Amino acid sequence: MLVISGVAADLDYASYFGGPSVFLRFHQTLLHSVLGSATIACVLAAAFFIVDKIRTWKLRTRNPNSPRPDLTFSLALVVCAIGAAGHILLDLVSGIGVRLFSPFRAGWQGWNLLTNLDPWVLALFAAALLLPQLFRLVSEEIGERKKIPRGRRAAFIALAILVVYIGARANLHSKAISLLDSREYHGSPPVSAGAFPLASTPFSWRGVVSTDTTVDELQILLLPGSEFDPDRSLTQYKPEPSAVLDAGQRTQAAKTFLAYARIPFASVERLEDGYRFELRDLRFPRSDSSPENIIVRVDFSGSLQIRLAELRYASSNAP
Repeated sequence: MLVISGVAADLDYASYFGGPSVFLRFHQTLLHSVLGSATIACVLAAAFFIVDKIRTWKLRTRNPNSPRPDLTFSLALVVCAIGAAGHILLDLVSGIGVRLFSPFRAGWQGWNLLTNLDPWVLALFAAALLLPQLFRLVSEEIGERKKIPRGRRAAFIALAILVVYIGARANLHSKAISLLDSREYHGSPPVSAGAFPLASTPFSWRGVVSTDTTVDELQILLLPGSEFDPDRSLTQYKPEPSAVLDAGQRTQAAKTFLAYARIPFASVERLEDGYRFELRDLRFPRSDSSPENIIVRVDFSGSLQIRLAELRYASSNAP
């Protein structure tokens, strides 16, 4: 019950096959909301309760004296609720976040503290699963018998370490943002700044700073003695105000994207027979190939008539 309720919300990942527009509409939205999580918990609890009733009836038909207790709906609901809530809590601190109050509110909630598949969290969970097995084998070899259910202590320790780890990540994230906000870039103060985790180490972050004219990407190392040089950055210059830029931002594709993007960056390119307008979200590096890295592309004629306006996966040239 715990495992299935803990992964059920990711059924919305199937929207990837419907294309970027469908993916953006459904991924991390309704099934990852408070309403969706409550629905998942109730539906799965009812399903497990019914299945257990059927299995118990069959068992007692064969053996009326069977001591096997019935699973109560309230217990099933508590377990499924823990699984669904745990999924949402982890997604709130990792990846792109979730639309927690969908469908009533369209905003995204989340904190960029962990990567989608944080290797340190995976290692912690693997240790919590495997070490009790190892200790059991050792205990059996020496003939020791324990009354404590196997794995319970490891589970509590792993959850405690996870909470401490996320708290430490939050502290490092706050330090990274403060460091970015404390400097000037090309002689200009930052308008906004974001810090995004890297999988290699909790002390390495990818910083993105927006000024009036530029967007700078920087590497941040928060180890003692590490230096931060704001001049060592990858700089991209914002486009000058133009009719193409305004027309591109008024398209429905751009409006949909801007409700999703954290650090939108526009570019305008002159084509042989018109213009191309693109929007990217710079919280994703250009090398990022995840489905969440979505861009907007709008092609205009020379007279600014829209020829093409669509959302695309950044990793593919296909719509």
